Amino acid sequence: MARALRVRVDHTRCVGNATCTTIAPGVFKLNDDRQSEAINSVGEPEEIILKAAENCPVSAIRVEDAATGERLF
Repeated sequence: MARALRVRVDHTRCVGNATCTTIAPGVFKLNDDRQSEAINSVGEPEEIILKAAENCPVSAIRVEDAATGERLF
């Protein structure tokens, strides 16, 4: 069984590059300010969510294990 994740986007860092929405469209969308929002932390497999976080050019995405709080990215 896949672990539950907590996915957050730091809006003070997000520049609206939209790489995350391309990689993981089931998890991220752009809001009206053209900043990414995590809308569904189970919308893609963990590997895809981590790939989206790793490819954020400004490191605005934080991914944690929801049960333990361990930072995964």
